[in-house]
Order: sequence, then C-alpha cells, then structure tokens
Amino acid sequence: MKTPPLFGNPGFYKSLFVIAVPIMLQNFISSLVNMLDTVMIGRLGTVEIAAVGLGNQIFFLYNLILFGICSGGAIFTAQFWGKGDIQGIRKNMGFCVTLTIAVAAVYTLGAVFIPDKLIGIYSKDALVIEAGAAYLRVLAPSFIPFGVTLVLVLTLRSVEKVRLAIAATLVALSMNAVLNYLFIFGAGPIPAMGVRGAALATVVSRYTEMFIVVVASYVRRYPPAGSFRELFAFNSAYALRFLKIALPVIFNETLWSLGVTTQNLIFARTHTEAIAAFNITNTVSQLTWVIFIGLGNGVAVLIGKKIGEGKEQDARDYASRITRFAPLLSVAVALVLIPLSRLLPVVFNVGPGVLSAAYMMFLVLGCMYPFRAFNMSMVVGICRAGGDTVFCVFYDIALMWLVALPMGALASFVFHAPVWLIYLCIMVEEPVKMLLGLWRLKSGKWLHNVTEGI
Repeated sequence: MKTPPLFGNPGFYKSLFVIAVPIMLQNFISSLVNMLDTVMIGRLGTVEIAAVGLGNQIFFLYNLILFGICSGGAIFTAQFWGKGDIQGIRKNMGFCVTLTIAVAAVYTLGAVFIPDKLIGIYSKDALVIEAGAAYLRVLAPSFIPFGVTLVLVLTLRSVEKVRLAIAATLVALSMNAVLNYLFIFGAGPIPAMGVRGAALATVVSRYTEMFIVVVASYVRRYPPAGSFRELFAFNSAYALRFLKIALPVIFNETLWSLGVTTQNLIFARTHTEAIAAFNITNTVSQLTWVIFIGLGNGVAVLIGKKIGEGKEQDARDYASRITRFAPLLSVAVALVLIPLSRLLPVVFNVGPGVLSAAYMMFLVLGCMYPFRAFNMSMVVGICRAGGDTVFCVFYDIALMWLVALPMGALASFVFHAPVWLIYLCIMVEEPVKMLLGLWRLKSGKWLHNVTEGI
C-alpha cells in the first residue's frame, strides 16, 4: 500500500482538530485541577501526598475498567454514526451504562468497607494507610456519577459532540478546586479536613458534572439522549456481539491499569519519597499528555466513521498520517515538558530527595515521548476504532507484564537502583511496542467493520 503524504490532506487535520482540541481542553482542565489538588495536598506533607496518590490508584483502576467498557462501546458508536443508525447508538449507550453501574457498585462497597486493606496493598507505612483509607472512604459516593458521566461523554465524542463535555468539566472541576481549598485547609465556619476534604470536594464536583452533562444532552436532543425504552432495547444477541468486541478492551484496560498500579506499588515499596516523586511526575506530565489523548480519541472517531461509511481506504490513510504526526509533535512537547520540571520547588513542599528523583524522571519521560505518542495512536486511535481489540491486548499488555514490570521490580527490590533508573526500566517497553505497532499497521489487519449485520 502506498504511504500517503503526511500533510497531503488538509481536510483530515481540520476534522481531526475540530474533534481533538475540545478533548485536549477538557483533559487539560481536568489535569490542571488534579495538579492543583496535588499541590494543595502536597502542602500538608509527603505522607499526605503519598496517601492521596495511592487512594487515587483505586479510582484509577476503576476509571480504566470503565474506559475499557466505554472504549469498546465507542467502536460501535462511531461506526453506527457513520451508518446514521441513531437507535443503535442509544441501545449501545444503555448497555454501557448497565455494565458501568455494576462495576461502580463493587468499587463503592470496597471503598466504604475495606479501604485500609486496599491502600495496604501498596504501602506498609501505617500513616500512609490511615490517611489513604480516610480519603478513599469519603471518595466512595463519587464512583457512580463519574461512571455515568464517562459513558455519556465518550458517546458524545463518538458522534462528534464534544463541546458540552468542556463546559461541564470546567464548571465541575473549578468547583472542585475551590472546594478543595475550603475543605482541606478550612475557612470561617468550615473546619480543616485535610485529605478527607479533598475527597469530599471531588464527590460534590462529580455529581455536578453528571447533572450538567445529562440535562444538557436531553435539552439539546443529542443523538445518545434516548428514552428509557430506547436505551435498554438491547437483547442477548446484541450483548454477545458487544462483549465479543468489548471484552478484550475491558480485559486490556484492566490489565493495563493493574500494571500501572503495580508501578505505583513498586515505587511505594521502594520508599515514600519514591512514590511521592512518581506521583509528582505523573501529575505534571498529564498537562502535556492530554494532547496525545485528544489526538488518539479524535482520530478514532474519524476512522470509525469512515469504516461505518464503507470508505476503508480513507480509514487506512488516516491511520498512516496519525502515526507519523503524533510522534513528530511529541518531540516539541517534550522540549516543553522537561523545563517544567524546574518549577517543582515552587509548587511542591517536598524534600530535595523527592525533587532530585522527579527531575531525572522527567528526563526519562521526555526521551520516551515519541514512542509513547505512536503507541497511544495505535491502541486508542487505530486498533480500537478498527475493532482490532484482540491484538490490542497483546500489543498493550504483554511487554508491560513480561518485561517492564519485572525489570522495575528487580531494579528496586534486588539491585536497589536509583529511582530514575527504576523508572527507566518501567518505560523501556515503549520502543519495543512501537516496532510491533508498525508491523500491525503495515499489515492492514487492524480494520474490521463491527456493525455489519447488526
């Protein structure tokens, strides 16, 4: 197959950025507020920042399982959208909501009744476990509204309605930032609640966000906003077809999130300063990584729509362009990311050991950005949009569990390596994954029409 010129189709980039930029802005707002949360908690001390970071790992696991459900659903939604099948979009969203609420119930119960055991998986520091459990128990009521919002927002993305999510996120997370300050440190009649205050602010903001997204979707009569009967019109045959495509995505995201949380476990078991540096690095890097999240999700919508329209060659051209454009852009982004690390002493109240480790981790991360950008485009933007979900499991998971995590564990627990070297061992999978992704892209076997015959 002839490789299309990188900038030979201005219409592609226009369509891509119309979808991707609002997603970038939404994720940037979210990441910025999360960073402000971390900064506020960081003012309390190293134990508190480690505790909230580990408490959020439980939420992270939940988020990634939901993302697996919603990403599987987005494959169907984008292709239904290309076919103009509104009823298909609505029943697909209803099925995703059903699965999401079931998962949310399990996590809510765990956060309420056994938060200390969940935090204890990652850390043996009694003070960190106590603070993390307190945070997680208060956070528990936020799981269900977050899940409902995520399903609807990702469905709206797939039908090219992306602005509502920005407005809802801006309102809800701005509220979260203000409430964080009031509840963490106290003001007037409001007592200082520390980590519990941070969790309470999150709960309030999640319910606010869900209310805005749901009400506005029905007022504006967006395609996913169906009646109860339309949303739950799925039958067992549809459920089986959905699960055949989506289960590998859910399995993928679950194993990937367990892998990321194992990374946290490795750093937390190294020492408290290591997990604090890891949390700081991730929090700040999210401000730039939102660009590639937006590109991946944006191109997934375009590719899925082209497949639904029966224009498979256009879909292949889009895939070729994004896998060259994203790594090229990542070089410029990395050059911005690394200088940002020099601002850490201004915003984080942590010791010189944490700052030194974080500086070095930023250098490693910057070098790996082009490989990560390619892999993000392949997993989220191409393979999933093309229904190639079984390959994604191997592509996204195998090297993490067989190479990166064992190397990181050996570096920490056996060789007692510096924190930055442990981080490098964990990131070493990215260049190898890129080679595997290039092979799959060239083969063309990633493209499948999953809605055909439904």
